[in-house]
Amino acid sequence: MSYSLQLYTLRNAIQEDLTDTIKKVAAIGFTQVEPYNFVATAKELGAALRENGLTAPSGHAPLLSQDQDEIFAAAKELGISTVIEPYITAEHWQDAETIQATAAKLNAAAKKGAEYGIRVGYHNHAWELESTIEGQTALEYFEGLLDPELVLEVDTYWVAVGGQDPVDILTKLGDRVKFIHIKDGPLNTDTKAQQPAGQGKIPVWDVVGAAKSLEVGVVEFDDYSGDIFDGITQSLAFLNSASAKSTEGAQA
Repeated sequence: MSYSLQLYTLRNAIQEDLTDTIKKVAAIGFTQVEPYNFVATAKELGAALRENGLTAPSGHAPLLSQDQDEIFAAAKELGISTVIEPYITAEHWQDAETIQATAAKLNAAAKKGAEYGIRVGYHNHAWELESTIEGQTALEYFEGLLDPELVLEVDTYWVAVGGQDPVDILTKLGDRVKFIHIKDGPLNTDTKAQQPAGQGKIPVWDVVGAAKSLEVGVVEFDDYSGDIFDGITQSLAFLNSASAKSTEGAQA
């Protein structure tokens, strides 16, 4: 199991000093990151990643609202092999017809991405789980409309905030899920209340285990009331500790 860090977590530090922030991420022990809105910073970010021995297997970019060729070109420059649409607002998840239109646009984006050798994915928030379409969550309905090559990055915290069991949802979505966002907290919309992995109400290790085709688990805080570098350090330490125990158990 490999872990990455969604760089949106450190957006304030990145605005102040991108290069130094990436250096700190590497020093904490992360070997992978997930950049966001990376077109504008591709050259500086790429240099910082190379300098600190970090890779970016996935990245977030607004594929349905910005120039896709620019996004895919920047992704290729950064070595990003999966570009994920991170945010489609709640009104787009209330009826079947609108969801079908969104899926069609993402399928088209995936075809363009394939020309660059890049896979396309989608990342959820709470509203895709709060809305029901034809007897299933909007996220499940949406998944059924996607071409086979598309993947999902399930934000397991927002699944729970949306009223669903992340273990159940991951089981239902099956092999489509290649990435998850790992975060923890009190399961409400107060992002400042989010906590390091293992300290809130998410059964983190059960969630990780439920994603059977998982490639990368991505640590993320939408916000944090404490020192964010300490927060991500605690999250990674918890995940590495749990991974070590799992490995020891398998060998016993």
